[in-house]
Parts: sequence; C-alpha cells; structure tokens
Amino acid sequence: MADSHGRQPARRSARAADGGACCWALPTALLCAYGFFCSVRPSEPFLTRYLLGPYKNLSETQVFNEIFPVWTYSYLALLFPVFLATDYLRYKPVVLLQGLSLIVTWFMLLYAQGLRAIQFLEFFYGMGTATDIAYYSYIYSVVDINLYQKVTSYCRSATLVGYTVGSVSGQVLVSVAGWSLFSLNVISLTSISIAFGTAWFLPMPQKSLFFHHLTSQRLSCEMKVMDCKNGAAVQDHPDVQRAPGWEDETKVPLNGEGHSAEKRMQKVDIVKVLKDLWRDFLQCYSSRTMLCWSVWWALSTCGYFQVINYAQGLWEMVLPSHSADIYNGAVEAASTLLGAVAVVVVGHIKTSWAMWGEVALALFSFLIAAAVYVMDTVRNIWVCYASYVIFRIIYMMLITIATFQIATNLSVERYALVFGVNTFIALALQTLLTVIVVDASGLGLDIFTQFMIYASYFAAISLVFLVSGICNIVRVYRRQEQVQSRSPESQ
Repeated sequence: MADSHGRQPARRSARAADGGACCWALPTALLCAYGFFCSVRPSEPFLTRYLLGPYKNLSETQVFNEIFPVWTYSYLALLFPVFLATDYLRYKPVVLLQGLSLIVTWFMLLYAQGLRAIQFLEFFYGMGTATDIAYYSYIYSVVDINLYQKVTSYCRSATLVGYTVGSVSGQVLVSVAGWSLFSLNVISLTSISIAFGTAWFLPMPQKSLFFHHLTSQRLSCEMKVMDCKNGAAVQDHPDVQRAPGWEDETKVPLNGEGHSAEKRMQKVDIVKVLKDLWRDFLQCYSSRTMLCWSVWWALSTCGYFQVINYAQGLWEMVLPSHSADIYNGAVEAASTLLGAVAVVVVGHIKTSWAMWGEVALALFSFLIAAAVYVMDTVRNIWVCYASYVIFRIIYMMLITIATFQIATNLSVERYALVFGVNTFIALALQTLLTVIVVDASGLGLDIFTQFMIYASYFAAISLVFLVSGICNIVRVYRRQEQVQSRSPESQ
C-alpha cells in the first residue's frame, strides 16, 4: 500500500523508467554492434578489381555478364520467402542466417576459384542482401512503439558509420600501407564473423508484425497507454492499468514472456495472414499519393541498383587499376557521408510535397540521368567519381523523402508491407533489365552501352513524372478555383 504522500508510486515510477531503459538499450546496442561490424567491409569497393586481377583471373565478360547478374536473380527469388520467414521465425534466426550467408560469401571470395564457384558465391551474397530486412525490422519487436524513430536512427547510423569506416580503411590500407586485396577480404571476413557472434546474444522476440502480433484488445490497450504517456486523458479501464508500460515496468519481461501462454494459444493461420496482407496491399495502393511515390521508389531503386552494381566495372574500363592508383574506397565513403548530410538537410525542408512532389521527382530524376550520362560519356576517372557522388547524394535524398511520404499515414505493419512490395517490384524490373541488357544469354552489352541505357532509363522516369506532376498541379489549381467560385454564391 502506498502512503498518503505517494512515495511508493514514485519509487515504482523510477524503477519502471530504469527497467524500460534497459529493455530497449540492450537489444538496440547489440543490434547496432551487429550492423556496424557487418558493414565494415574494406574490400567491397575493390571487388571488381579483385575478381579481374590475379586472385581470380576472370575476364570482363565473365564478371559483368555472367557473375554479377546472379546476385540480382538470387535477391529477387529469395526476397518474398525471406520476408515471410523473417516474421514467422521472429527475426533473430534470419539475422543469424544473414551473418552466416555473408561469412560463406567472403570465405568463398578468399578461396573459391572458377566461374561456377563465384556464381555460387553471388547466390549467398544475394541471400545476405535479402535477409537485410531482418536487421531493420528486428528492433520493432523488442521496443515500445514510441521508441521506433529513435532506435531506427541508431540502427541506420550504425550501418552508415560501419560502411564509411570500411571504405576509408580499405582505401588507406591499399593506397598508404600497400596491403593486398586478399588481406582486405580477410579483414572483411573477420568483421562479419564478429557481427555473427554478436547476433547470438540478441534477445529472442516473442512477437512479430504479422504472424505473432498482439490481440486486438491488448493492442488497443497499449495504444491507450501511449496516449496516457503522451499527455492524453487517462482511460479508467482495468486492462489499461494492466497493459505493459503502464503498470510497474520492472514486472514486465523484456519480450513479453509473461504472455507466452496466451500467445501459444493463438494459432498462427498463414492463409489468414496472407489474406490480410492482400487486403492491406489493396488499401495502401488505392491512394494516388501512395501509388505515385511507390512507383518512383520501385523504378528509381531498380536503376540505382544497376548503377552501383556496375559502377566499379565502368571505372575499371575508364582507368584500369593495374596501370594507376584507384580511389574507389574514398569515393564510396565520400558519397555515403555527403548523402547522409543531404538526408539530414532534406528532413528540415518544409514544402507541399502533395502538390510539388512529382515535379521535384521529375527534376531530380533528370539530374540523376545527367550524372549517369556524364559518367558514361566523359572518359575521365575524376569526372566519373564526381558524377557517381552526385548520383548517390540525389538518390539518397529522394528516397528519404519518398520513405517519409509513404510512412506518414501508415502503421508499422503496412509500412513493412509497402517497403517489401516496392523492393520486390524494383528487383523484378532490375531482373528484366539484367536479362535483356547485361546477361550473356541476352544482349550482353558492354559496360559503356549499359550506362547509356541507364541514363535513358532515368530520363524516361523524369519525363513520366514531369507530365504527371504538371497534370496534378493543374488539377489542384482548378479545384481551388472551383472552391473559390462557389464561396461567393454561398454567401
């Protein structure tokens, strides 16, 4: 019983705050450590040089037209099964699978020889890329919803810092210390192995977005708790007082083990989950704004994947690495950091994206097309580097805007669905583009012709959104004029 001065509730509140901090801090720290070490791959900016060099002794045609396409096909084939398995298995097993896939990838990169072996390597790399969804969605199952934005920024920052550290260290070790590319791959394998070991200590979630979610009643109670925490009126409801986050949080287990019996009684109906996903899919894409930003996301991501996958090949053709020093690592690090700055800046821009969004997408898509065109036609390595940096900055800025516009009015479940669908469409388009343009069984075009096609592809995206944006602006102004014309009549 509390005394008249309420000292016991105060102690309870303090314990709850400490317990809540521990609940989200530990898994977030472990996941960030995993993301950091998994991204420290100093050999990655020099992959093309490594494959074409004496270590693997592969030809340009084999690398560009027979090996790299395998990653695209594997990523597409595995994305949807991994999407469902990630939620069904509750994230952690798929995070471990990602670490294991990357270990196999880099182990084979060190010791495998021959075309077929390297193609098999690309399959495992595709698996590692497809399972990346588990890294970004795991944290949502072990923290409160009011912490989503904070922990998401931490997890994304960890991978960003890791990638930058890997790129810079790789460049320094190659250019200054004179290390071999084989040694860089050893460092990459070591870093990924550390990440894999860290992942074993992640708490096993007891819930997920689709297959193991809370019951509707409990979810509504938790939403009431959020309202109370945010200053709304307290609901005098007994379930609210029992909901996690309201009562003594030190008595609530980290992953909700206290409700394990209740959850075990909830039979997972896969057919029902798929039907719910289909219903949500139709509702999400019935919005014109959602459809517009999603179309740009899918189309641009397809082109972005193609450019970054084959940029090293273009640089190798412009300036062969065996005849001069290359600075791929420095360029990757610079483009990542400047892109991050652009993302921060765009977050503070206040504009009516509903009206001007499509025109902005058209304008910046045209700038992307121009950057890719310059990269392809001006056969100077420094111009190629600068164009690549501009290309990545613009894409990272626009994809951030698109993410915000899509996520603004969606729940976490629907955002995960839209993200997965958009990525799947992007990969399907990329696969089609790869089969026709890149694959040896298709046209098998040289790298310069490929980049001319990619520049034309982004120019076409720009034209489509310019026309759509102009039509949207005209429609908005006409609607405003109609409203204004009706207002005097009503008076």
